[in-house]
Amino acid sequence: MSKEPGDGVLEDSLGNGDVLDDADPATSEKRGTEFDTRDMNRMGKLPQLRRNFRFPSIFGYSVVLGATWEFALVIVALSLTNGGTAGGIWMFFVVCVGMYFVVLSMAEMASMAPTSGGQYHWVSEFAPPKYQKFLSYMVGWFAVIGWQAAMASISFACAQQFEGLIALNVPNYIVQGWHGTLLSIGVTIFAMVWNTVLVRKLPLVEGIIVILHIFGFFAFVVVLWVMAPRSDPKEVWTDFQDNGGWGSIGLSCLVGMTGPVITLIGADSACHLSEELKDASYVLPRSMVATATVNYILGFVMTITVMSTLGDVTSVLTTTTGQPYIQVVLNATQSRVGTSILTALVAILLLFSAVNLVTTSSRQLFAFARDKGLPFSSTLAYVRPNWDIPLNAVLATLMFSTLLSLIIIGSTIAFNIIISIGQVGTVASYIVAIACIARKRIMREPLLPSRFSLGRAGLAINTIALCFLTLAFVFPFFPASPHPNAAAMNWNILITGFVIVVALIYYFLKAKNIYRGPVEYVKRLSQ
Repeated sequence: MSKEPGDGVLEDSLGNGDVLDDADPATSEKRGTEFDTRDMNRMGKLPQLRRNFRFPSIFGYSVVLGATWEFALVIVALSLTNGGTAGGIWMFFVVCVGMYFVVLSMAEMASMAPTSGGQYHWVSEFAPPKYQKFLSYMVGWFAVIGWQAAMASISFACAQQFEGLIALNVPNYIVQGWHGTLLSIGVTIFAMVWNTVLVRKLPLVEGIIVILHIFGFFAFVVVLWVMAPRSDPKEVWTDFQDNGGWGSIGLSCLVGMTGPVITLIGADSACHLSEELKDASYVLPRSMVATATVNYILGFVMTITVMSTLGDVTSVLTTTTGQPYIQVVLNATQSRVGTSILTALVAILLLFSAVNLVTTSSRQLFAFARDKGLPFSSTLAYVRPNWDIPLNAVLATLMFSTLLSLIIIGSTIAFNIIISIGQVGTVASYIVAIACIARKRIMREPLLPSRFSLGRAGLAINTIALCFLTLAFVFPFFPASPHPNAAAMNWNILITGFVIVVALIYYFLKAKNIYRGPVEYVKRLSQ
């Protein structure tokens, strides 16, 4: 029987008219609580995924995926180049504050509409009716590309830790491009296995890894504060440097802000698992805020720690391991064994961060394909019977990450330029989504009910988030230093423009006729 979108009948977005089989023992796991059923019914979505996550597991998942203190170590060279130690510390603090307002804004929307689609779904519901379809389509593309690029990025970041570990213990080892490619692909395959064959064990493992995440943090902090030489606190906190040659300390620090943004970005990571979380409208926003609180504190403390214990900066920046923090630990401990253990710890944690990133990126891909926003949408959105996971979306993520990793063979610079679209795309999706709900507040239009309402402070929080995100969007387009040659140039603007052109071409050729936007399936509260 044919159903019209928005009539309240649970129908999948592929138009197959599928319904839940109450005789299936997995049905109750997919429905979740009464609130989950009500939310999915209102959004016109058929529950297809098991709700295996609860607060502890989704909290652990997000904390591990964020990997803030680990990335605070990895990006130390970026901060030293633009801003110095003081710039690195204070810009990390500024980004923490700015991102916290972003998280609060996203958490409220996640409670209103807890769906794997995240930003593009919210834009579809909150944007002015005239622009809902086009804006949600573009945001969907930005979000999908952003998370897919992030997957390739985390795989390579993890691979670099293994390369650094080898270089630490094999003096004659020379890093080759194909090493990074093979290791990156290996990391992606490892992550894919956990998201398919071992997916039922994933919520349990999250609890174990988050414990390792916390204990690993204290291991680094204790070792560095106890064994490493300490710099003058006044110099560490007040010595801003323009090592990039911008001619302005302020501009240099803003360019260096890209490092902390890379570390803290991903406020929407748990949102894309909302259809696998029990009592999502209540648990999801609280887990997002709790994750931000814990991870931002850990990341900030680690930044202070490493900036205060750098020791010989020259040896740190010219280290043969390719990872400055490894040299910092080696200089402090004078032990290759001890340094190897701590480096291996970072590599393992980034490995499981990659596992979680496959989960998020594949769910985002699945959700947008379910609404027919991508080529091959029917295939990408297909959920195999008895698997209860978007296997095709997971495999597509594996393929996309593998193809990007091949670029490392030729040039790591080219690879980093291409995956830089990840930060731009994700931030752009945040900006549009938050701007839409801020507009509704300004126009005094009614908002959807939320179990995590920002109340009267909502508009102020949204505005601060948008101001911060504007900076976070602009400066990733800047090169590391002025007057770069072709090799050192930041071609992010070109990559971003290419993605926009491809999205627009597909939109006008096909998507305009088949993509209606999630709002078309929504059941109005008055019905």
